[in-house]
Amino acid sequence: MTIKIDSRIPEGPVAEKWTNYKAHQRLVNPKNKLKLDVIVVGTGLAGASAAASLGEMGFNVLNFCIQDSPRRAHSIAAQGGINAAKNYQNDGDSVYRLFYDTVKGGDYRAREANVYRLAEVSNSIIDQCVAQGVPFAREYGGMLANRSFGGAQVSRTFYAKGQTGQQLLLGAYSALSCQVHAGKVKLYTRYEMQDVVLVDDRARGIIAKNLITGKLERFSANAVVIATGGYGNAYFLSTNAMGCNCTAAIQCYRKGAYFANPSYVQIHPTCIPVHGDKQSKLTLMSESLRNDGRIWVPKRLKMPRHYRQERRRDRIFRRRIVIIT
Repeated sequence: MTIKIDSRIPEGPVAEKWTNYKAHQRLVNPKNKLKLDVIVVGTGLAGASAAASLGEMGFNVLNFCIQDSPRRAHSIAAQGGINAAKNYQNDGDSVYRLFYDTVKGGDYRAREANVYRLAEVSNSIIDQCVAQGVPFAREYGGMLANRSFGGAQVSRTFYAKGQTGQQLLLGAYSALSCQVHAGKVKLYTRYEMQDVVLVDDRARGIIAKNLITGKLERFSANAVVIATGGYGNAYFLSTNAMGCNCTAAIQCYRKGAYFANPSYVQIHPTCIPVHGDKQSKLTLMSESLRNDGRIWVPKRLKMPRHYRQERRRDRIFRRRIVIIT
């Protein structure tokens, strides 16, 4: 049997694919949205934002979370920041440059049309996060601060000290909570997806285990969104900290979904060294302590902590640590 993978990417030039698709796609009447149910598995940055957005659009959403609270999703561990082509620094950044850098940084393995769409919506994502109250770092004039991160030649990374993932997750969780309160999203905590139900080769429901009672329960919907993160293998003494729920991914694979590039390894040059045979992974130094994390100490003893002249500050980790790219 010949296997054909259909990504269903729209036709046309890469910069116009999704714009043309949105202009000609079939829409759902607002009244019909009230009759449609959507299951979203996962409550991290992807799952919580998808559930909140679908609920705000009028759909009836069932949101499943393996933790006791969406705030404990592993998205909380992200520290570096989030990229957007805002070009606040006026250093030549653009949607195309963000697209190019992302494709190149991914070793040319990503789908170009999807990456371009990501670069297009990046600016709106930052605006949405700010509207949700995410406390991004700001310059002294009040503008959102940027830093160069990940080897990029421009400053496009928005960050909240060393808590970027946590603050983004809190913003998404607040939007999700609004929809839960409005009755458009029903949240199921301590549930683990065990199987996906297919009807005519389309996902129409899931079977989930109640981790409190141990019972298997069935849920049906018009569509199922899997937002449980990628599948990650933990290698010995790597910085891999992905706490993914691999149950959902493997169940989708067993139902016929294709599975590619399952391994993820991260070795960071600013890791804290091994300190014993009981250590299962390398400890990644916090963003608050390195690069542009805004952590500094006075260069002179008894100098005021709030001293604002940059030349009087000592950013010790930026000075001492060489980041290898």
